[in-house]
Amino acid sequence: MNISFNTLLQKENFTKDDIVRLLKASGEQEKALFKRSHEVKLEHIGNKVYFRGLVEFSNICKKDCLYCGIRATNKEVNRYDIANDQILKAAKFAHEHKYGSIVLQAGERSDPAFVSRISQLLRDIKKISNNELGITISLGEQSAETYQKWFDAGAHRYLLRIESSNAELYNKIHPNNEEHSHATRLKCLQSLQDIGYQTGTGVMIGLPFQTYDDLANDLLFMKKFDIDMVGMGPFIEHDQTPLYQYKDQLMSLNERFRLTLRMIAVLRIMMKDINIAAATALQAIDPLGREKALKIGANIIMPNITPTQERANYLLYQNKPCIDEGADDCTNCMEARINMADGEIGYGQWGDSLHYKSRH
Repeated sequence: MNISFNTLLQKENFTKDDIVRLLKASGEQEKALFKRSHEVKLEHIGNKVYFRGLVEFSNICKKDCLYCGIRATNKEVNRYDIANDQILKAAKFAHEHKYGSIVLQAGERSDPAFVSRISQLLRDIKKISNNELGITISLGEQSAETYQKWFDAGAHRYLLRIESSNAELYNKIHPNNEEHSHATRLKCLQSLQDIGYQTGTGVMIGLPFQTYDDLANDLLFMKKFDIDMVGMGPFIEHDQTPLYQYKDQLMSLNERFRLTLRMIAVLRIMMKDINIAAATALQAIDPLGREKALKIGANIIMPNITPTQERANYLLYQNKPCIDEGADDCTNCMEARINMADGEIGYGQWGDSLHYKSRH
């Protein structure tokens, strides 16, 4: 017998069927879900929102993921690689504006020159910020040895999106070769956790071929893996990618947006003390997208502090917001947005995952 929706919301552990039911909520049920996730958030992590100044420092990538605008074989992209002094200038900006943390993100590379460059950058960022800036990196699949080097150099959080916990679906959105392997992705996540990173992952919501069962399994995967932080957002198609051919089979952008919010809400109820980012892609669909995510469960926001002239070239998807704003504009805008979502900014704080602390 089906229990009532409100009884379901009070359960301690959800089954896959429970999650599918929650993800399909609409109208009053969706409101009840969001109310519950908001309560869980306030009770377990409070209303603090933490900044992660995002530096997308290069769009050079060796991978060829079928959904991504900066994939290696896309000849239309203006490739760039921001000089170290510019990256350090952005880090300095974050430190002076009491962001607490920065995120270094780029296309994927693992050549020795790149690996040692990142190690040096991490040490330099620690130095110029008197060790006060927290550092998250999101630089794809690497060897355990590389992850260890970067950890020793000062990075303490790592985001590696699984993209889908379903290996079959993963293979449909990546080329069929050794460079793109679901097993490797899982192994990398395990290495990160073993080394001691606060380990983050995430999925794209509304992909072609994706089902509600897939999404429910994604959330169960995150819980089973005991993840510390999650960044997940709506899939937004890019017309210079192979997956674009399926655009007519996709849910509407608004449906993808609502479903992403429900994913965030359900995950917050399932994993009460992890960090959840309000993805920039939400704002590409709804001008108040990130605030809505903060309201119902997210607690991390990533103002883009990449030097403005390069922002337009880091397009994983189309209609990306804020590509023409300077870092100052971004900060002022974020403050206003967080206030609108009844949040309080955790200035100068790392905002580490409480879940990570309880795991250790």
